[in-house]
Amino acid sequence: MADIVFVAALAAMAGCNLYFSPRIAGERIAMQWGFDGKPTWTAPKLAAMWGMVAFAVVIRLVIYLAMTTTPDKVHGPEIGVVLFSIIIAAGHAYTLAVAARAR
Repeated sequence: MADIVFVAALAAMAGCNLYFSPRIAGERIAMQWGFDGKPTWTAPKLAAMWGMVAFAVVIRLVIYLAMTTTPDKVHGPEIGVVLFSIIIAAGHAYTLAVAARAR
């Protein structure tokens, strides 16, 4: 179940990348905002879009390695993967939507 949600989140992130790519005018995307609502740092468009997909895959790999190498220390990885998948996909979609509005 957790891996199905993870793959769906990856598909949603890839779909967002393909949808928002032509709608983002700039070559950089704000990745973090300060308390004043202004971006604190930006990343190149390609790295911001596809880097998050790669980051999600790396985190899932780390969870898998923890589950296989030290299973006695890993408790409830399924719910963790599900929550991580939902949160990263939603955050990625929000970041791209904000970047597309900031023409």
